[in-house]
Amino acid sequence: VQLQASGGGLVQPGGSLRLSCVASGLALEHYSVAWFRQAPGKKREWISCSRKSDETYHANSVNGRFAISRDNAKSTVYLQMSGLKPEDTAVYICATSTLEFCVVEEHMYNYWGQGTQVTVSS
Repeated sequence: VQLQASGGGLVQPGGSLRLSCVASGLALEHYSVAWFRQAPGKKREWISCSRKSDETYHANSVNGRFAISRDNAKSTVYLQMSGLKPEDTAVYICATSTLEFCVVEEHMYNYWGQGTQVTVSS
């Protein structure tokens, strides 16, 4: 199983990016998928999740600015980010869980991608 995250980069404050997480070796429709992020010197933070049922959830820090979505046929989960702020700078990592519900606990996720760097700076 592999999760390949991409789409990160350098963007100005207020800008947008779309991250992708492509899964191989598993049937994505059987998994809930979350995005986490980790900034330098900070703990990893859960930010968004897409349940198997396609319901979505977002952390308060990104609610209204970020949107997670999935395309099971393409084995891909997206994170559309808009209104980016310098405090959104981090490595963004996707992870899968076999749980029916979205959870924030890292140990409940079984597969992890390698992450993609997002830097928000003028």
